[in-house]
Amino acid sequence: MFVTRFLIAAALAAAFCFTSTAAAHGPSPEKSMLRVNITSQAWNFALPWQKMNPSTRRGLGALLSENRVLVTAELAQDASYLELEIASSGRKLVSRVEAVDYELNLATIVPVEDPGDFFAGMVPLEVDTSLKPKAPLTIWQFEANGAPVSSTAELSRADLAPYFLEDTSLLIFQANGAVQYRAGTFTLPVVHEGKLAGMLIRYNSRDQVSDIIPPSIIDRFLKDVETAPYDGVPNFGAKTAQTLDPQLRRLLKIDSLEGGILITSVTPGFSAEKSGLKENDVILEVAGHKIDSRGNYTDPDLGLLSAGHLIRSAPVGGIVKMKIHRDGKPVDVDVKMERRPASDYLVDPYMFDRGPRYLLLGGLLFQELTQPYLQLGGREWRERSPFRLLFARENQEDFLREGRRKLVFLSGVLPSPSIQGYESLRSLIVTKVNDVPVNDIKDLAGAFAAPINGVHKIEFSDFPKLIHVDAAAAEQDNKEFLPARYRINKLQRLE
Repeated sequence: MFVTRFLIAAALAAAFCFTSTAAAHGPSPEKSMLRVNITSQAWNFALPWQKMNPSTRRGLGALLSENRVLVTAELAQDASYLELEIASSGRKLVSRVEAVDYELNLATIVPVEDPGDFFAGMVPLEVDTSLKPKAPLTIWQFEANGAPVSSTAELSRADLAPYFLEDTSLLIFQANGAVQYRAGTFTLPVVHEGKLAGMLIRYNSRDQVSDIIPPSIIDRFLKDVETAPYDGVPNFGAKTAQTLDPQLRRLLKIDSLEGGILITSVTPGFSAEKSGLKENDVILEVAGHKIDSRGNYTDPDLGLLSAGHLIRSAPVGGIVKMKIHRDGKPVDVDVKMERRPASDYLVDPYMFDRGPRYLLLGGLLFQELTQPYLQLGGREWRERSPFRLLFARENQEDFLREGRRKLVFLSGVLPSPSIQGYESLRSLIVTKVNDVPVNDIKDLAGAFAAPINGVHKIEFSDFPKLIHVDAAAAEQDNKEFLPARYRINKLQRLE
């Protein structure tokens, strides 16, 4: 009996030692997660020659192989100084942003120089791409003193929703469970069975629901980072609408068919237009999946999802096969997915890590229209921003067909001697300057180089339609008055 008890005790002790050793060497918050401290300084879109006051942010990053640390792009935006910190010791390492994708809301951070033994004893995380609904999740944080804190949740469902940019919806996981809040945690790694299962980006404390960037998106981003140049996510370039209305279905000649979504507009130069898709085409299938009249399909693992996931899941340069209905006939279309960076849009949907393009003539301030400028109107910017500028943003296709590359507009007037009487002008889209069409800020600069009989002739799309400015007086204001009165040391940014 004594021998039996001894053997059992020895076996249990051995098992305990093995488990403890495995735990000691496996991933854990203190060994696989770091604090990330960032100083950032964004541009001022109202006064584009200036930057806003510096601000600081702190988040948590997941340690990956090759000393990469994964964080959200929201944390890394406009970073001017960045450091990694070991929570338990407070030891810091100056680092930099290696790659960032604001649409995927992901970024990787790497040391600026040889890290030495900074990462000694730490355990990088692998990405768990096999995650399924009902999986148990652990959400990591740190106390203020560096002690690890864990919360548990259960993966409940998948959907499409914005991450960071409000106009971009991508696959998102939702998990149910109470998440402890600790101050200064901007980003929270999510773990499943010792592997990285996502990054928590939002938490609803009332419903105890977490929004998580799924591991499939993270894996895609990391593989893209490792195979430079970074490609990012392709852009479809078409707006769609549901086809639930029976009269609409009869009009489109699809009343005898099942499902389908209507293409309502196609943006010139994007994937859809280049592949031959047109307005009033009805998409019936995407990548072999039938699309219902609400624009959804059934994923075998994740259930009902929007067809947008199938389209944006394709790699840049990949082909997405579609079955469409056009003029009463079925048509097969191969859509080659291409990426257009934000700077190639008529109205930049976002601008981080770069300043707005502008030009000052006398006190006339011209800019290229961007969404960040419109967002100066606050949370209700869609209702409060100037109507003509909002209309231009919502109808970019019309301006692109006119040959516009950007929309140059008069954003405001700084009172100065050369533009007296024009102080109330603002939010006017420029069409021509000195009889030269203005399709971007460089066109504007070129046109101002050639005044007509010593006078600049500036035409707008709306009242007052036309103004004149004395070229010599404006040049004098640019050289003396503006720098002295308004402390403007850079009168233009064209790149």
